[in-house]
Order: sequence, then structure tokens, then C-alpha cells
Amino acid sequence: MQSHTLPRIVEAMLIRASLLAALVLAVTVPAVAQPAPNTLSKKEAAQGWKLLFDGKTTAGWHSTHGPDFPSTGWEVKDGLLSVTEHGGEEGGNAGDIITDRKYSSFELSVDFRITRGANSGIKYFVDPSLNKGHGSAIGLEYQILDDAVHPDAKKGKNGDRTQASLYDMIPAAKDKPVRPIGEWNTALIIVRGAHVEHWLDGKKVLEYDRFTPQFRQLVAESKYHVWPNFGEAHSGYILLQDHGFPVSFRNIKIRELPPTSAK
Repeated sequence: MQSHTLPRIVEAMLIRASLLAALVLAVTVPAVAQPAPNTLSKKEAAQGWKLLFDGKTTAGWHSTHGPDFPSTGWEVKDGLLSVTEHGGEEGGNAGDIITDRKYSSFELSVDFRITRGANSGIKYFVDPSLNKGHGSAIGLEYQILDDAVHPDAKKGKNGDRTQASLYDMIPAAKDKPVRPIGEWNTALIIVRGAHVEHWLDGKKVLEYDRFTPQFRQLVAESKYHVWPNFGEAHSGYILLQDHGFPVSFRNIKIRELPPTSAK
């Protein structure tokens, strides 16, 4: 009996020693520090990322209706760029804001946080001259929405007005990540020439190619059919939408990609 018991005791002691060593290692090895909101890590800076929001000012943005930033309807507070409440009317508050310059091929990452029933969007290849009247400026839209409450989620076709969809054209994947209202989400839009991808919280939820017969058919069947060559600009502004619901943004950053043949 003793000859069998001794190896078991030794084995148990070795297992305990291994577990203790692992515990000590976990305690002594520091976790990788996450960069503070609205800052870039050394790796991101080396990769060419640029901040579009510094967490303190509205530098780099202006109204779609003029050269200045709206005096009401938007606020910068506690490191957040937020739309203020105005009854959910599209453009009925201060209106949308756009970047000071245009972009072509890029990766755009934006953290966003919605409130119950909220509606907003991130648009790209925006041309403010296409809609100078009431309502939102025109561009391809990454939809931001409370799918469970806002009625727009039930409109359109096959869910193409739900969160992370290409608004009114292509629905996001049915198995897209869904986080509770009030938690932060990360939108990623990747444009390489004609090819575009929408990502939500680390998961690719749709992709498409502009300038193709399939894309033009989607436009023809959407609300955008009234604008000739919609979505086919080679460069355009990036827009954050004022839809009159409280929505906050942070960590807005972009990395421009090498020029790619668009067609």
C-alpha cells in the first residue's frame, strides 16, 4: 500500500506547486493597460490612426449647414460628444455634424452609447449639397438604433434599418452582437476603394461593393433612388447624425488606407 500511496502524495504536491506558481504569476504580471478614452496607444499611432475627437473640444467638426459647429443640440462633457434630447426629430435640433475634410479609403472606429428608443447614425461619403433643406444630410449610413423599441427597426426590408445595417439597403447579420441599452458599442467601418465592411463590437455584420450592378439595384429599391449616382463618390465627409435622441460618442478615430481603384 505504501508503495502506491507515496507517488500519489508526490503527484498531489507537484500539482499544488504548479497551481501556486500560476497564481503568483497571475498576480505579479501586470495586465496590459488600456489607453484612456480619446487617446491613441503607441501601436495605434504607429499604424497611422488619428483622433477625430480629442474629448475636450469640437475641433475638426462643423455643421452641415455652415462652417461653424452648432451652438446648441450637441455638447462636449466628461470626454463625450453627445446629441441632446429634442423629441426624436431628424435634424430638428442643431442638425448633423461633419468632419472638416473628406476621406476616401479608410478604417473608421467609433464608440457609441444609446439611450432607450434612440436613433442616430454614422454616415460616410457625405455630400452636404445633396440635401440643403430640412432633415439629415445624404450619405451611406451605418445605422445606430434601439432595435427593440424604435419603430424604424420594423420598417424597410428584411431588417435593413436595424442597428449596424447599411440603412435602407442591406441588413446587418441576424447574429450581430447585442448589448444592453446604456453600454458602449464599437462601430467599425472599413472602406477599401469599392469594398465596404460594417463591423459591430468585433464582428463583421455586412459587406458590399460599390459601383456594381448589385449595389445600384439596392439604391434603386431604396429611399436614395432620387439622387443620381448615390453612394458612388470617390471621397466625402464623415457625419454624426442628430436625430433628436440622446446618443453619445467617444474614441472617434480614423486610419486612412492607401488609394485603391474604386471600380
